[in-house]
Parts: sequence; structure tokens; C-alpha cells
Amino acid sequence: MREEKKNDLLEKGAIIQRDYETYAIAPHIPGGICEPSTLRKIADVAEKYNAKALKLTSAQRIAIVGIAESDIEDAWRDLDIPPGYAIGLCVRSVKFCPGTTFCKRGKQDSVKLGMEFDSKYHGMTLPSKFKIGVSGCTNSCAESWIKDLGFIGMPKGWKVVVGGSAGAAPAIADVLAEDLNDNEAIDLADRVINYYKNCDTKKRLGRYIKEMGFEEFKKVIL
Repeated sequence: MREEKKNDLLEKGAIIQRDYETYAIAPHIPGGICEPSTLRKIADVAEKYNAKALKLTSAQRIAIVGIAESDIEDAWRDLDIPPGYAIGLCVRSVKFCPGTTFCKRGKQDSVKLGMEFDSKYHGMTLPSKFKIGVSGCTNSCAESWIKDLGFIGMPKGWKVVVGGSAGAAPAIADVLAEDLNDNEAIDLADRVINYYKNCDTKKRLGRYIKEMGFEEFKKVIL
């Protein structure tokens, strides 16, 4: 008899791999910024539990790939780092670039704003998956134009865009507001996310806005 394939283990923050036997886990590293000791700990856990690989992900996480189901809980205990939300109907890890903290091209402090969003929203349950990108300049290294909610640092403040996505149905976001300071950007993010949280839909934000009409959405939010 053919063995039934295993599924992702959302409650354990574990994603089934191609062999349908082993799993990947991804500790949460906001913005991909961490101390050297964190990298050592991740490497030690990967070796201890015979992981097949460490993968630097596009979402600024480090996935420990190919560990046995029986080792998942022990691996998380040894890591002592919360999971990065890589799956599920929630706000995924916020992606942000070095901004004015590190980068000579930065126009706004994307690290400060990204950390604020990550602490407030990471893992929040929403109608569909939700991605946030915070880019310190128009190079948009955090891919803000293809995020559900994106922030782009400009000389006079933040440009805020909504409704973008990558994947099977890629879409470029629409500009919701411009020249916002940090507090205004945070307030606008609250309004967008709280509105979407209470929507009766299972669609990604961009598709929901398209059906509603962008100008109508803008009127409701602003």
C-alpha cells in the first residue's frame, strides 16, 4: 500500500520537503540582522540534528533544511529563537533593506521602520498571506513594489504602495500616499492592516482592492 504523504506542520513551524519525510524550520531573524552568536547557534543545531543544508531565504531568514520530524521540537528548544512565519494566512517576516543605518544610498531609516512593523505584525492572522517590504531608497531592495504593503524611502519621506504580489499572478502595487514621516507611515500601515483584517474575503489584498476599486479603497483608508 502506498504510504500517505506528510504535510506541513504549522503548529511546529515546519515545512515538509520534497522527499515528504524531512522538514525545514526557519528561526525568525528580523530583517536578516543578527549577532554572530545567532549564526553559530543555528549552525550548531543544524549539525546536531543532521540537517541536509542551511538555506539563506529570499525573506531574510536562514532555513534549516532536512531534519527529521522526531527532532523538530528538540531543534526549536536548542535554538531558543521563535519561528519565522513562512507559511499560513498571516503576516510573513517583514523584509527590509539596510537603509540609512548601513547603506550610503539610503534616504530613510528602513531598519527602524521595518523592526517596528515586524514587532507589531509578524505572525498576525489575516484573511490571506500578507507581505510587507520596507526599502530605504528607490532601488527597492526589499521588493516593496511587489508586496501587499510596501514602503519606499524618498528624500522627503515614505512613499507607501499597496496591492503588489509576486508568484503566479504578479502585480505591481499602487501608490497610496507619499512624503510621510515615520509616525504617519506607521499610522497608515495600521489602517490598511486593520481594515484588511476585518474584510470578509479570502483573497490577497491586491485582488481584493482590484475588485473594490483602488480609488474607493484609497478613500476608505485615507
